[in-house]
Amino acid sequence: MRVALIHALRESVTPINAAFDAHWPEASRMNVLDDSLSADRARDGQLSDALIERFLVLGRYVRDAGADAILFTCSAFGPAIDAVAADLRPLPVHKPNTAMIAAAGDFGRVGLLASFAPTLESMVREFNSAQTVVTCHCGGALEALQAGNGDEHDRIAAEAAITTLSECDVIALAQFSLARAAKKVAQATGKPVLTTPECAVLSLRAEMLK
Repeated sequence: MRVALIHALRESVTPINAAFDAHWPEASRMNVLDDSLSADRARDGQLSDALIERFLVLGRYVRDAGADAILFTCSAFGPAIDAVAADLRPLPVHKPNTAMIAAAGDFGRVGLLASFAPTLESMVREFNSAQTVVTCHCGGALEALQAGNGDEHDRIAAEAAITTLSECDVIALAQFSLARAAKKVAQATGKPVLTTPECAVLSLRAEMLK
């Protein structure tokens, strides 16, 4: 079985593959990275038709390469992923956030932490309207990670969480690249922490092997 992993941030590659190693090592993976997608999304300030078309091209590429399922690891592109799912139906196409949002369904007040600000706007709409979602952008964390300073990334994430999200019932880390900070966020806040890579792999594995 071949799972295509499509990334818009190079920092997402390691955490999702680590989650596969831990929870579904038997799955064959193909990693496709276009890190200009996140840069262009941030520059444009919106999800343009041109960006959606680029997602469609990537989806068709991995389908033609023999993918049995697709998992996107980029949280700020929900409508573009929906377009790929419609285009490639019935091929399973998974958003990065869906499984984690489902796991957060048992909690009333959810803290949503993101290091890429456009993720928050896109992702909040995917939660149950009955839930209270408190958003927090941990500014500077992604830049620290991109500069190779993982410890600083984790420190910024934990500090933002304890400052803004300490009254929440659970903390959801919105991006795959944030997963590495889960332990420090949990230690700082004393709250359960959900990560997108682990939830996504477990959900996809359950679907594909049923």
